[in-house]
Amino acid sequence: MNTTSTYTTTKPQKKRPNIALIASRILVGCLFIFSGLIKANDPKGFGYKLEEYFKVFNLSFLDEYSTWIAVVICGFEIILGALLLLGLARNKVSWGLLLLTIFFTFLTFYSAFFEVVSSCGCFGDAIPLTPWQSFIKDLVLLGLILIIVRFRHQIKPLIKSRFSNNLLTILIIMLSFGAGIYTMNFLPIIDFLPYREGNNLPQQMVIPDNAEPDVYEHIYTLKNKTTGESKTVNDKVYMSEKIWEDENWEIVGDPKSTLIKKGFEPAIADLIISDSEGNDVTQEILTNPYFNFIVVSTDVTKLSSVDLLALDRINTTIREISEDYPIRAVLLTASSPQNVDYVNDQLNLVLETFNADLVPLKSMVRSNPGVMLLQNGTVIKKWSKHTFPSKEELENKFINKQFTPLAD
Repeated sequence: MNTTSTYTTTKPQKKRPNIALIASRILVGCLFIFSGLIKANDPKGFGYKLEEYFKVFNLSFLDEYSTWIAVVICGFEIILGALLLLGLARNKVSWGLLLLTIFFTFLTFYSAFFEVVSSCGCFGDAIPLTPWQSFIKDLVLLGLILIIVRFRHQIKPLIKSRFSNNLLTILIIMLSFGAGIYTMNFLPIIDFLPYREGNNLPQQMVIPDNAEPDVYEHIYTLKNKTTGESKTVNDKVYMSEKIWEDENWEIVGDPKSTLIKKGFEPAIADLIISDSEGNDVTQEILTNPYFNFIVVSTDVTKLSSVDLLALDRINTTIREISEDYPIRAVLLTASSPQNVDYVNDQLNLVLETFNADLVPLKSMVRSNPGVMLLQNGTVIKKWSKHTFPSKEELENKFINKQFTPLAD
């Protein structure tokens, strides 16, 4: 009796892709790259935000290094995001993302709960977020990163070649830190601030007649003269129930005011330029119809020897131009007159000196010193201390288009 055996072969089933992992990698990777690049575009601005956190946690000794710390943080964000998308160094990247996100989640919660920082700076000045918005964003991000950590062993490199991956990693690291270092020494590639080139500064300060004002809620503490009972009511209840007509109730202490709706606020709300006698000369400076060089130095005491050389070069170039053309040149600073006089003695400044608050000065030019060229209040051009051009360049590109040289 012959017996025949039959064998059936089954193809190995293809492993289903982990959709949750893939989606998490794409979302987290792109978000980290975007966040890092936005802040690397303006590391000085992010550094100013870090100084607010340093103040909260009594770490003000780090202020001097805030811009470099900003460059490092932005670089790591870009590197982690890019390597995650490429599937490289999966363990280090996964845990790095988790630790960094836990740290930022703590910061945003602390900022929101204790109301110590008004904006987290997660996406720089491009997309301002409140601390609570940032905290919610970080919670969602944390959930996605937990998926990545859980399934990190399933992450495979997109490129098989080890040499290519190593070369790509080196390039990513160089570009990630290089972007921040470049914009730190020059100016943001994209300026998101109201002092950007092309903006008319007086128009940025205008409040329309029909603008909505801030809306406040006033809370009164009331005490009943007869029973001694105390209660709190808001201004609407106080008025609608006509409590003021009841002589048994009296207001105790001052009412507490809480902002419940922010009204219209101009893009530039805090710029006041004053002379040595305290007179407001803001409009006089900004609306000058001729070319107006605004040299900005937030704090002259923080000018290094290299910065002083740059200021001297700027001052010399402007002096040469002023001999041939009817221009105006001013120095805006938050420094004391004594400190400005010291620098003036060293460099023989041709610049008229005016005072302004530190906050708007930081927004004008992300360089100390830096220069804005204005005409009729419009920002024509901005330069960092490294890029201010020569007299010949200024004449050819700007000044000769309006003036002919003054006669001897």
